Amino acid sequence: MSHKRIPKRKAAIAVGGVAALGAAAFLLPMANASQDNASGATTAAPKTLKATGASDLAAQLQQLLGQAFAGSYYDSSKQQLVVNVVNGDNNVIVQAEKAGAVVRQVQNSAKDLAAVAQTLKTKATIPGTAWAVDPKTNKVVVSADSTVTGSKWDTLESTVQSLGSNMATLKKSSGTFKTLVSGGDAIFSQVQDGTVRCSLGFNVTASDGTPAFLTAGHCGVAAKDWSDSETGQPIATVDQAQFPGNGDFSLVKYNDPTTQTTSDVNVGNGQTVAINQAVDATVGETVFRMGSTTGLHDGQVTGLDATVNFQSETDPNGVDTVTGLIQTNVCAEAGDSGGSLFTQDGGAVGMTSGGSGDCTAGGETFFQPVTAALQATGATLGGDAGAGGAGASADPSATAGDENGAGDQAGGDQIGGTADPSATAADPSAAAGDQSGTGDQSGTGDETGTGDQSGTGDQSGTGSDGTASSN
Repeated sequence: MSHKRIPKRKAAIAVGGVAALGAAAFLLPMANASQDNASGATTAAPKTLKATGASDLAAQLQQLLGQAFAGSYYDSSKQQLVVNVVNGDNNVIVQAEKAGAVVRQVQNSAKDLAAVAQTLKTKATIPGTAWAVDPKTNKVVVSADSTVTGSKWDTLESTVQSLGSNMATLKKSSGTFKTLVSGGDAIFSQVQDGTVRCSLGFNVTASDGTPAFLTAGHCGVAAKDWSDSETGQPIATVDQAQFPGNGDFSLVKYNDPTTQTTSDVNVGNGQTVAINQAVDATVGETVFRMGSTTGLHDGQVTGLDATVNFQSETDPNGVDTVTGLIQTNVCAEAGDSGGSLFTQDGGAVGMTSGGSGDCTAGGETFFQPVTAALQATGATLGGDAGAGGAGASADPSATAGDENGAGDQAGGDQIGGTADPSATAADPSAAAGDQSGTGDQSGTGDETGTGDQSGTGDQSGTGSDGTASSN
């Protein structure tokens, strides 16, 4: 298939990132999951489900169980949904089992755990901390990064201990929690203190029918006008931005209303994954993150409705608290903010907000749910996103290095086409230096030198330096 190019002014920034690192089995065909192991409808045998099916079932059972519902998670090894129930009516439990879930009796209700989170908010809103409900342990897990020391640690530790060991646990995280300005296909903005670099998350259609894209809210707060190359003219303008507070998302409209966009994620090597819908995350499911700095990585969702306390980027003594995020163990680095979090079968899950650690030692990351961002902005996502919905053909023989990373893709040359589901992702034997393509991605003009990621250093110009520095 030939490698076609869409004229620059008509081209959308390809959703996702450039180089595929790891996640070698990403494009292997998924097993066709049966909808029911049982031979008859009257049995209570758990259903075998894909993660998206588990998410749908969890939503149904939350309504069915009411106050007895205490969270759920996906057991990927058995492909089953596990639902926590507290003080549940036996008849309702039987109905949940007949619906196909594994029902587990637990001690703490959703209301109890919400009260724990409220106490933490009141007594321990400290920069470098985060917390989320872990349905596997039926507790709130509190994390503290390397900056939480001395009296701050003492305050956090005593607060967690006062909640009781059966309600909350405390752990240390490597590195520092910071927002990650950069990600997906690189997008750029020139501000007073230098260049801000972020990532495009997903192309969408705004409520007025014009083409747009979603990215991180802290990117939209940092700068208003965005380009697809470091020195290029702006091609899109921020329409809405939320950060901090209840979410981290921006809706950015293309300046040219005839801009053609595609609803897919570029996973490198000329392959893309079609995005067909926005889906809610499920604890335990496998997800994939694409970023212009680190490429493709995968991991599991570990928590929902997470609260993260970033060090304020504008006030050295302040804190930027963001709520309602998805917590994962997928790695990310500076330059990955706003990038795509998605499922293997084409569900848009989130946009990169921030995290700690890196893709060498590992870490934890937080994502803005796509479903919440769409609801807040009124935008829609799907195969008809944008004005044209047309994509260019990808050259399947291209290597990650040849893709020139953001240099080609963010430069307005759409790398489109749908990935062959029987194909594997990027060559796992390729060197990380090559896959990240940051050398070639710098083809955008050195992408503020991802290698020179002080260059997001110029991002420090946005006030994003330090523990809460943006990626």
